[in-house]
Amino acid sequence: MKILFIEDDQVETMKMTRTLSKLHLNHELIMAENGEDALDILKNTLRLPDLILLDLNMPRMNGNEFLVAIKKVQHLKNIPVVVLTTSQNRDDLLECYSSGIAGYVTKPLKYEDYVEKMRKVFAYWEVNDLINA
Repeated sequence: MKILFIEDDQVETMKMTRTLSKLHLNHELIMAENGEDALDILKNTLRLPDLILLDLNMPRMNGNEFLVAIKKVQHLKNIPVVVLTTSQNRDDLLECYSSGIAGYVTKPLKYEDYVEKMRKVFAYWEVNDLINA
């Protein structure tokens, strides 16, 4: 899978790359530090990502603003977006689902729990028919 990972925290970015390695997954990981950078990547890529992992709290363009922007673009609106955030705020969760996300995953504090959650996320999207459509 080709995954666009939108995250401004370098520690979280390192955690994701380490998790992919630990799970022995050869997914292509494209990284963006905010929504604006992610939109630029999406505009300038020949092959769209199969999945977007999106943080909510970022500078310049946050996750909610990014969601609104891609859902307006015909060829981008069906890319599955899974929010990967520390926010346990019910309003954030409901707003994201109203914007058309495919999932909402709260980042756990323990690294082992993070790896297990991400293993489940990747396993689901690896077999999901939308990825192959």
